[in-house]
Amino acid sequence: MVDTTPEPVDVAEATRTIETENGSFPVLEHGDGPVVLMLHGFPDSRHLWRHQVPALAEAGFRVVAPDMRGFGGAPKPDAVEKYVLPNAVEDVMRMLAAMDIERVRLVGHDWGAAVAWLTAATQPDTVEQLVALSVGAPGNSGTWSVEQRERSWYVYFFQFEAVAEAWLRHDNWRLFREWTRGDGDQERYIDDLSRPGALTAGLNWYRANARPQ
Repeated sequence: MVDTTPEPVDVAEATRTIETENGSFPVLEHGDGPVVLMLHGFPDSRHLWRHQVPALAEAGFRVVAPDMRGFGGAPKPDAVEKYVLPNAVEDVMRMLAAMDIERVRLVGHDWGAAVAWLTAATQPDTVEQLVALSVGAPGNSGTWSVEQRERSWYVYFFQFEAVAEAWLRHDNWRLFREWTRGDGDQERYIDDLSRPGALTAGLNWYRANARPQ
């Protein structure tokens, strides 16, 4: 059988910088047609979508995948409150405006899914269709089983500023490596998060939006 799976897109070649009032954002853009906007979460970047982009482009779509604030080459504000979800929605809307995009099919994963849910709820004229991966609709956490709560231990661990950073970096990122279970992008994650301020910026998504009452 011949493998017809498209090769991953060259992320560097397909990336351009979009200037907005909230800063400069690297955006992967590939293909022509109706826009599919793809939003990543922690600890990813626009690189997450490199395998899906060619298939979507071949299917007749224009794929747009930015680095979200705090990740990759996107702005990394210092203050925790800068990472609340409405600010990320504002980033998305400003990028779309700068690219003259009015309507999107929106795909989000992890924190990107949380941003996607809120964008669809508050910007219904912009979102034509929504695909949320790994994160259900807002307000569903009350239905979590004990098993799911145990699996989500890191959400609470990440609240401990400086402590979480120290433990994740300790012994050549041992805890982080175990938690991500050898994911194929693990070394890219570590390279990204090793830059000054990058790990704290990523963890601030949890501190701004998932703080236990």
